Amino acid sequence: MDKPKIFDNTIMIPSSQDFLPDVDVFLEGVLRGFGIDESIIADIAISVSELVNNAIFHGNKTVRDKPIAVKINKKKGAVEITVIDEGNGFDINTVENPIDDDNLLKEVGRGLFIVRSLMDSLSLKTSESGTSVIITKNI
Repeated sequence: MDKPKIFDNTIMIPSSQDFLPDVDVFLEGVLRGFGIDESIIADIAISVSELVNNAIFHGNKTVRDKPIAVKINKKKGAVEITVIDEGNGFDINTVENPIDDDNLLKEVGRGLFIVRSLMDSLSLKTSESGTSVIITKNI
């Protein structure tokens, strides 16, 4: 895969930060099409950016040929976004709290904390084909 592919409410990108602006433009366009308030769009965009970065670096290990998919669905009273990579997954309960004293000076580890702060739910599903992180925001 050498460039983003868009179909329905899904964008697929190569595992490279070069394509983060494409995800952002796609995401914001779909969310505006749903009639979602700009402040909520901002929270979702920040969260998705964090998750796509995690998918690039931790899930797909920056192997450009491994795609990342971002799917957006509007459900009754909420928006659900799924970020899918080809990684082996992780135990979400073992992610250290970045505001604990021992972690304050670490340069990494704040992404999921930010996502949890901005979104209404976060869950993880792992399968043989990869990892899906699902976030929802009530609208």
